[in-house]
Amino acid sequence: MNDQEKPRIGMLGIMQELYDDMLPGITEHQEDYAREVVGHLRDLVEIDFPRAARNRQDIEDILQSFQTKDLDGVMIVMLTYGPGLRIVRALQQNTLPILLANIQPESTVTEKWDMADLTYNQGVHGAQDTANMILRTTGSPPSIISEDWRSDRFREYVHDWAKAARTARKLREMRLVMIGQMQGMGDILTDPAAFMRTLGPQLEVRGIGSVYNRMESVTDGEIQNVKKVNAENFEIDPAISEKQYSFAARFQVGISKLLEDEGYGGFSIYFNSPGEDGRFEQIPMMAASNLMAEGYGYAAEGDMNCTALVAAGHILAGDAHFTEMYAMDFERDAILQSHMGEGNWKIANNKHPIKLIDRELGIGGLDNPPTVLFSARPGPATLATLVSLRGDQYRLVVSQGEVLETDVLPNVEMPYFHFRPEEGVRSCLDGWLRNGGTHHQCMLLGDQRRRWRLFSEITGIEFVEV
Repeated sequence: MNDQEKPRIGMLGIMQELYDDMLPGITEHQEDYAREVVGHLRDLVEIDFPRAARNRQDIEDILQSFQTKDLDGVMIVMLTYGPGLRIVRALQQNTLPILLANIQPESTVTEKWDMADLTYNQGVHGAQDTANMILRTTGSPPSIISEDWRSDRFREYVHDWAKAARTARKLREMRLVMIGQMQGMGDILTDPAAFMRTLGPQLEVRGIGSVYNRMESVTDGEIQNVKKVNAENFEIDPAISEKQYSFAARFQVGISKLLEDEGYGGFSIYFNSPGEDGRFEQIPMMAASNLMAEGYGYAAEGDMNCTALVAAGHILAGDAHFTEMYAMDFERDAILQSHMGEGNWKIANNKHPIKLIDRELGIGGLDNPPTVLFSARPGPATLATLVSLRGDQYRLVVSQGEVLETDVLPNVEMPYFHFRPEEGVRSCLDGWLRNGGTHHQCMLLGDQRRRWRLFSEITGIEFVEV
């Protein structure tokens, strides 16, 4: 399920025929430059550069062809100045996100420059004309980077933008499934039609019976395979009974079959749904953790906003983790993050074994669910939450901080760690609450703020950092 393929974008390199008489061979010269840029990015992003666009028809033909090539976005590069009006009709037919890369062949002006060098490097005023036309035609500016194309900053920005563009595209193609939803929990609610219009995923509701029906066909071999994978990754608690463990594995395979059969990219099962059905022995703690580690979106209690965000996080940066703010720790200037027992163990601190424990859990009213227990890897991390406001208005609230080296908490029987926000726990939580930040979050290791910001630009949702 993990989608870590290299993003694929088209490069629209704009110039004009005016300069051909003045500088014979300029088209080939600038196309060679464009191919150098492509080569500089090749290990990060796959780029389709067909040829220079020298007039309006070229622009329209190339941009139209990009719509049919399974691309994630379009990077516009001014190879020379090009009149902005030439792009207007092409933009009206374009459905792909746009990055305007304001770059030029040389990084500095020297005394050796002549009119040829000035012409080769005069893209900046073409970028201004083009950016103005994009804004006036589409109603919003493109993503923009002004930089020396040979720099690491340029490579990193284009990579981040391309990952964000791929995430937005994959999310538009995605279907997510909800099996039950907690009553009275307001911040998880969204309008499915508004959600699909704005972010793209199709939200579907299924009964828990759709899982049970698939569990009936699960083989002993499939159950043993789950246990084999667990044994490779976890320290298994001997207190877990064979009956208990086999049911948890069967439950996991049943959910997995539903996701595979229907092509779902993520799921949420309300913890009371299995008990209300009457045919289940436990709630799917182990399944939620293992399927999240496989790259599926997940959130608890029927929260499809966060399910989508975790699914997006897997594509955006990999190994997305579902969590919530459990308690404030003013002494550490941090927040204890945890949830009922679900967590992506791919983010675990490798200093300690990941455990699968026999866990007594009164919630759900069923038998003990085997639960994956770990603490997160220390280092930079980004928390994000998706807020449904009114109508088609959504807000992404993000906090950058650090996962601390967390002391073992022997009585906490679910994934946990301390997250220290850059702004401090008080300022972060004031801002979180002020902006409607919800109680479920997606966490990504590393500093992923720029990718989330670019994702927000591409999808048209508000971005707020606290």
